[in-house]
Amino acid sequence: MDVSTLRRIEADPNYQKLISERKWFGWTLAIVTLVIYYGFIAIVAFAPEVISTKVGGDITIGIILGVAIIPVSILLTGIYVVRANAEYDDLTNAIVSASKRRGK
Repeated sequence: MDVSTLRRIEADPNYQKLISERKWFGWTLAIVTLVIYYGFIAIVAFAPEVISTKVGGDITIGIILGVAIIPVSILLTGIYVVRANAEYDDLTNAIVSASKRRGK
């Protein structure tokens, strides 16, 4: 790919939108994930009495929260994939189509 094609793609409003939205959404999900993981660790470190509270038998709040982190992480990944397939793929296809039209 030559420099003029790269500049044309970088100037495309769809490319600008794709980069901007993907970056914002990616960072948002990353921050949510970090808050969940570090929040769990913070509860373990600073409120062990809360995390060790039994809810039934040997099951504690800590076990429930620890196990809940896994499906929440999977859900966040799914949210990103759905959005990527719905919005980001359309923008990418528009960028590729525009680039092919202008290149001829």
